[in-house]
Amino acid sequence: MTVPVFNEAAGIAPTLEALAAQSDADFDVWFVDNDSTDGSADVIRSFASSHGLTRWHVIDEPEKGTGAAADTGMRAAIAAGAELLARTDADCLPRADWTASVRHALTPRAGGGLGLRLVGGELVPRHDEGLGWPTRFALRAAVELAEAFGRVRPGNRDPAYLGPYMMAAGCNVAITAELYLAAGGFPRTRIEDLHEDRALVNAVRRLTREYARRRDVVVRGSSRRVQAWGLKNTLLWYKDHAYRPDHVDIR
Repeated sequence: MTVPVFNEAAGIAPTLEALAAQSDADFDVWFVDNDSTDGSADVIRSFASSHGLTRWHVIDEPEKGTGAAADTGMRAAIAAGAELLARTDADCLPRADWTASVRHALTPRAGGGLGLRLVGGELVPRHDEGLGWPTRFALRAAVELAEAFGRVRPGNRDPAYLGPYMMAAGCNVAITAELYLAAGGFPRTRIEDLHEDRALVNAVRRLTREYARRRDVVVRGSSRRVQAWGLKNTLLWYKDHAYRPDHVDIR
């Protein structure tokens, strides 16, 4: 598993606790510190040490960008022998059965799994950020709308694609190591330049149809971007950066 991290020292504790509480604890984590200036790496190391989490690793990636950081983490995991990969983000809360559900989805059918090679999980709003249920409902509806738009978006339609468009948010995506390498991995880009998760999905669609959305692979995502920009501007941001503020690293 890989978790890109940038200046998350003040708020990463719930994410660390969610990962430590996974029902399937047979995994390594590669936290990729993307040139933080607030001691994020020290917070992670201290948590791992105090909880005896010897399979948690912190590595550095000075090149700015969620794509660059995520790719560094994925390739570090592969170099260490990982065959199944997953990514979440440092402001997200994976459900307690997240790693178990990822393993089931990516395990070959002969081993009792589903035999998928790429999984896009369910993204729902966090409950601990002060949002009322109407706003959380609107956020979930917006995610569904974004996926529906993605199916008709011209950039996601090409005769070379072997299957339909699928949204796989970068904070809740899993893929086999062999497919990650074959697809070229996350583009090593900055968040304001390219949606690296969409680029990876479209690269995979040129190689296989063995991918799917899984409603049982659940991560609670942060709403801080919505709180900072509003729902409309956030949707425009994810629509090819139609909204682009001067400052995009919301903390």
